Amino acid sequence: MTHDARLPPRDRFEGYYATPRAPWDIGRPQRAFIEAAEAIRGRVIDIGCGTGDLALWLAEQGRTVTGVDFLEKPLEAARQKAVDRGLTVNFLQMDAVAVGEIPERFDSATDCGLFHTFDDAGRTAYVGALARLLEPGSRVFLLCFADAEPGTHGPRRVSERELREAFATGWQFETIEPARFEVVPGIPGAEFGPGGAQAWFAVVQRV
Repeated sequence: MTHDARLPPRDRFEGYYATPRAPWDIGRPQRAFIEAAEAIRGRVIDIGCGTGDLALWLAEQGRTVTGVDFLEKPLEAARQKAVDRGLTVNFLQMDAVAVGEIPERFDSATDCGLFHTFDDAGRTAYVGALARLLEPGSRVFLLCFADAEPGTHGPRRVSERELREAFATGWQFETIEPARFEVVPGIPGAEFGPGGAQAWFAVVQRV
């Protein structure tokens, strides 16, 4: 399997998963998704699912869920969690910019901390893949680091303008709200303020 150059370096993320816990692997969904759960309906694809906590939680809420990640190690952990909890989730290993090739269609897509990892070309490719994947009326629920977060450590910050520009054609924003992105405490280079890093939580509809 080849890796698209527009995505973050594979070895960096393999390194995170080689440690006891990746900074974002908090063992539960981020609060923004829990609060939005009633709106995350139908068949759901969780893109950049990691070890599967959000995908599995949505399955527990009665959704039919597919999880996608570009690394096999976190997917192995996600599949084992599904077995342990008696849940059915379809976990696929693939690059996020290839999700438009999936023949299945979805009512909702979730992105917890993936969008902010892309360079400019990667953002364009990713949003294009989402456009091919999702039918009109489907929604993307997206949590990313915001430019309100001080400092330069951690992932790339995203402004509201950049979010709107990325989804300018063929999409309609329902909401963009300030949020927090919680991380595992005590990991050097991933230390943020109380409650987690400043973030955006956006809901975008395919039109």
